Amino acid sequence: MAEETNRKIRVWCDGCYDMVHFGHANSLRQAKALGHHLIVGVHTDEEIAKHKGPPVFTEEERYEMVRGIKWVDEVVEGAPYVTTLETLDKYNCDFCVHGDDITMTADGIDTYHLVKAAGRYKEVSRTAGVSTTDLVGRMLLMTRQHFRQGEKEYEVGKEGSSTMGLDSAARSPFTGCSQFLPTTHQITQFSEGKVPQPGDRIVYVAGAFDLFHVGHLNFLKRAREHGDFLIVGLHTDPIVNRYKGSNYPIMNLHERVLSVLACKYVSEVVIGAPYVVTAELMNHFRVDVVCHGRTPLLPLPHPDPYAEPKRLGKFITIDSGSTMTTEKIVQRIIMHRLEYETRNSQKEKKELAALEAFSKQKELMEGKLMDGGDMVKGNGHVNSL
Repeated sequence: MAEETNRKIRVWCDGCYDMVHFGHANSLRQAKALGHHLIVGVHTDEEIAKHKGPPVFTEEERYEMVRGIKWVDEVVEGAPYVTTLETLDKYNCDFCVHGDDITMTADGIDTYHLVKAAGRYKEVSRTAGVSTTDLVGRMLLMTRQHFRQGEKEYEVGKEGSSTMGLDSAARSPFTGCSQFLPTTHQITQFSEGKVPQPGDRIVYVAGAFDLFHVGHLNFLKRAREHGDFLIVGLHTDPIVNRYKGSNYPIMNLHERVLSVLACKYVSEVVIGAPYVVTAELMNHFRVDVVCHGRTPLLPLPHPDPYAEPKRLGKFITIDSGSTMTTEKIVQRIIMHRLEYETRNSQKEKKELAALEAFSKQKELMEGKLMDGGDMVKGNGHVNSL
């Protein structure tokens, strides 16, 4: 009995995890809370292209990104697209966890039908207002709604619908424009809630960290190596737009906060950090060293934002070892625009068809449809149509 009580529950999750965002992280956070050890299977590029369309990130990039999420204990590369009982048993997992959205194969089959039938499936709430589809849409449409300021800052916008069905007029509840509404509860869930301990060496970095990617991940990993407690200062949307231009940042400040907090190397986040790292900021957080990557700074006559830490001899330049940038992600999307438009359109159609089928099945189960003049009764079992 004691052995059964002390047994660690092993949880399985799987997916594409393309352009890993805080929605993915939140799903994995909820899954980890249902057990003790979280194993995440990530599909190959070939499998994703077959069932869903071309991924934005390569499988190697996606493997690395999932490993960087603080709630993930283990990553399985090349996991099958349809989750089987054999997969769960191979990794000694008690059950599989997925969000309450719809995932199907190219043939329209529920990818979790096998584990559902076996009673080894649990569902968690999907994070409303964000998806890879939505982020791709922002880049293709070049919208600026996601970082509105002032009285319209939290307004759920409505732009003209495109052929992708990506704005707020999109019909599928899983494929639509951003309607993410931040709460302090969500930030608390993502935050470790830890404070620096006496003697800890505190590292500070600052930036946009837009569309959190492997370049950011590698940079933060190397920054953390310079100390014990890593603080990330996130610039406001107007500041980022000033030095990035166009419609940057793609993700607004609230979204970027959660994306960075999900990284296992990050200890704390400063929301709306100043562009210039001042003596006051360094004293307030007791910063021992300030790190910056290879990204260019605003040209003169703008002041050097790192003048003070440089003066104090507390500044280090870090090479992440990655060539990935937010701009390169956008370039990938634009270069393959038609492919992604087709992918997103097909995804919405499959979701709508599945929702319609589910709705009909629910009506039958509730006895609302007539079958040969008789109401469906009994235990609610309905033969396949």
